[in-house]
Amino acid sequence: MSLIYGVNPVTEAVASGKTINKIYAQKGNKEIYELIQKAKKNHIVVVEADKSKLDRMITEDGEKLKNSQGIVASVTEYNYFTIDDILKEASDRKESPFIIILDKIEDPHNLGAIVRSAECLGAHGIIIQKRNASQVTDTVEKVAAGACNYMKIARVTNITESIKYLKEKGLWIYGLDMEGASNIYDTDFSGPIGLVVGNEGDGISNLVLKNCDFVVKIPMTGQIESLNASVSAAISMYEIVRQKNLKK
Repeated sequence: MSLIYGVNPVTEAVASGKTINKIYAQKGNKEIYELIQKAKKNHIVVVEADKSKLDRMITEDGEKLKNSQGIVASVTEYNYFTIDDILKEASDRKESPFIIILDKIEDPHNLGAIVRSAECLGAHGIIIQKRNASQVTDTVEKVAAGACNYMKIARVTNITESIKYLKEKGLWIYGLDMEGASNIYDTDFSGPIGLVVGNEGDGISNLVLKNCDFVVKIPMTGQIESLNASVSAAISMYEIVRQKNLKK
């Protein structure tokens, strides 16, 4: 079991039909009244509690006290998908596959932000690693603002082998790196695409980079040489979607 918290994540969890074991709600909080009524209609058990207790429920020892926004839900652990599930999602939507591949993204806030952007921009799925990378946690679900309920996330042992498999399925793989040969605005993002985003500190690992078909960069004009991983991913995803929309 895991906990998700905040009005938007819990609202989306209820709306999407995610298995919710119990909701803990702040008594007298008018902002969550409609959400609680909908949960009760869906036969979800609702327990009233003080906000201070709810905040403590989601705060681990040593952490700064988190803000639950007066609502916490106990849910089943995230049910990961397979790469084939993601490819089927694209097929069902009658679209060319658009997949985000994360090479050792460690910060759950970055993962959550990427999931949110990917869902908003119509990506069919995200691939993460089982080891040395952030998994789908309550923090990820909170930052994603409910997007985890709609985004297919596959967890794999080896990113390189996954890239090779996607290539066999006809995808072109684009690695996002500040040393890229061309910038994203001069790159033709046609057809089925896999976008690789690297680790916050080290970027894309050498072996993964070697298996990319293209290495692209975001042009920078300021004094800072790099962007946050989730920001870079969002900018690049938007450019891919922008180009695809122009060609419809």
